[in-house]
Order: sequence, then structure tokens, then C-alpha cells
Amino acid sequence: MTIESIWAGWRMSFIEAASAQKLDQTGCVLCTIGSALDRDRELKVIARGSFCYVVMNIYPYTSGHLMVVPYIHSSSLADFEPECRLETFDLIDHAVNTLSAVYHPQGFNLGANLGRAAGAGIADHVHFHVVPRWLGDTNFMTTTAGARVQPESLEVSYDRILTKW
Repeated sequence: MTIESIWAGWRMSFIEAASAQKLDQTGCVLCTIGSALDRDRELKVIARGSFCYVVMNIYPYTSGHLMVVPYIHSSSLADFEPECRLETFDLIDHAVNTLSAVYHPQGFNLGANLGRAAGAGIADHVHFHVVPRWLGDTNFMTTTAGARVQPESLEVSYDRILTKW
């Protein structure tokens, strides 16, 4: 069964705006977001470090689903310098603390899908997911309709997270 997301009425304007962003479709979207320094709000970038940035997942599993993305384009963890690895986990920790303050989840899923076979949507650029979870957050909609209901827009989530970051 394929899992779909159900979105509020603002969804079409978001799709049209995303098309207008003119991201480099021939390259890596994560590299494009990483280099678009003047478009953080538009692209939902929460924070930038020296080696990584934190961005909202625009197709979230739950409200507050973030990704920590190294600037280096690589599909292998072996390519990351120790400073990049340290900053990656510092940003993951900061994301967990921020999302805890904003959403009060009962747990988190943290991880990376390395390779297409592991479920990576963007297999050529390692990135880490930080997903807040609650008991019962997989409910009848996910089970019977194969859909997830997002209770707030990406813009509301962005502002809430940014305020606490």
C-alpha cells in the first residue's frame, strides 16, 4: 500500500510556488538548497552550520520532521571529515531538543537511509531525518486509507521551530 499525505487547501499554492523556485533540477536538490543562502525561509532552512544545514522535510511523516544535511555531496559516510560528523550529531541533538520544546513528542525516529534499497529518496546525498513521534500517531487514516493527516501547514511549523531554535 502506498502512503499518501492529506494536505490543507493551501497545498496547490505551495506546489505552484515550489515550481517557481527554479531549483537546479539537473543537479541535487539538497546541494541546491544548501547553496541558496538567501532563500532560507522559502526553502524552509531552519539553521546553517559550517558543515551542515537543518531543513524541514516538505513531505513530512509528522509535524516537525527535520533533516540534517551535510553540504558535501556524497552517498558515503566515509567521505565526511570528523568536524562534519561532529557538527551533524550536534545539529541532530539540537533538533531533538528544539522539537521537544515545540511539540512535546513521546519519542523520536532518527536515521539515514543509505542507498535506494534502504528507502533513500535522494540516494546520492547522505542526510539524516529527525522525526518526532507520539503513541498512536499511526491511526486509522494511515492504516485504512494509506494517508497521513498533517495538522498544521509547513509555514506554521517553520515559524514554531525557528522561534525555539
